[in-house]
Amino acid sequence: MIIGVPKEIKAQENRVGAVPAMALDLVGAGHTVLVQQGAGLGAGVTDEAYVKVGAKVVGSAAEVYGAADMIVKVKEPLAAEYPLIKKGQLLFTYFHFAASRDLTDAMLKSGAHCFAYETLIHRNSLPLLTPMSEVAGRMAVQVGADCLEKHNGGRGILLGGIPGVEPATVVILGGGVVGTNAAKMAAGLGADVRLLDIDLDRLRYLSDVMPANVTLLHSSPITVREQIVHADLVVGAVLVQGARAPRLIRREDLKTMKEGAVVVDVAVDQGGCIETCKPTTHAAPTYVVDGVMHYCVANMPGAVPRTSTFGLTNATGPWAKKLAGMGAAKAAQDPVLGTAANVLAGLCTHPGVAEAFGLPYRAPNTVL
Repeated sequence: MIIGVPKEIKAQENRVGAVPAMALDLVGAGHTVLVQQGAGLGAGVTDEAYVKVGAKVVGSAAEVYGAADMIVKVKEPLAAEYPLIKKGQLLFTYFHFAASRDLTDAMLKSGAHCFAYETLIHRNSLPLLTPMSEVAGRMAVQVGADCLEKHNGGRGILLGGIPGVEPATVVILGGGVVGTNAAKMAAGLGADVRLLDIDLDRLRYLSDVMPANVTLLHSSPITVREQIVHADLVVGAVLVQGARAPRLIRREDLKTMKEGAVVVDVAVDQGGCIETCKPTTHAAPTYVVDGVMHYCVANMPGAVPRTSTFGLTNATGPWAKKLAGMGAAKAAQDPVLGTAANVLAGLCTHPGVAEAFGLPYRAPNTVL
């Protein structure tokens, strides 16, 4: 199979879908790997590094898409890439379909086979979402602390406080990978952390592993509204696998929050869990609604592309190799890769995406 690795064109996106070690593994399995010129430079990977492991470097995205049977990316295709995608072509990347009807319609129309990193389930976990969730969770506190500084429009709060001055209050919505990593970072800086989740078993586990300055609370609409009143920083970290993120903070709730408080909605690529959330970029990451600063960058890990690229490809590499070896038809029958199949041959094959847009659903193993 010919596997193409195009350069990412999303604003300030410097990650790349494959590193040389992954390319070497694919070449060793008998595949041809085409990498667009300069695709890895943002992550510190040169074209020469790909050539050394047997990959071929080509000049344009059109050449990559035109020749490849399978495309390996990081972020969802943008409108400029839609015409390049061929019927029957395999795409393996983050899609987050439930957040974009335009993208969903474009991929259905293309006739391509779209396998999404974020819905692949293995051993009751989401292994291809986990590394970027770890990065985003840790970054959420880092960028939130920066936004709280007065010259950036925040309340002028030091997250950890100092002796004699209380620390910031950080409210984290969701106790999954993002929320857990955010809580660790915020707690390590000395903040007063309140972590909310609806899963009591998860809360019991977290109570055993979190430091004393993390308070675990069962989440409900009332609890959320009660806690955000005290918050200096709110991190939205709620994920419903494959579906649109639930709205936990409403527009009217912002009026109860402190002037200059900050919300970081990590769930923005799934539609956001804060009603006033809208996607932003690293070039213009924030905006203010009712006195509350919103940080809603849809590709947060793109700010640390070296760490993110290697963390991501460590996880995606083996699955890309398996997908390339099986092809779309066999992969759709596979109990693990089948969970990543969101769109196959013009049909919606993920229940969360179908529900988000009222589309007919077909089980992946019944399509090809």
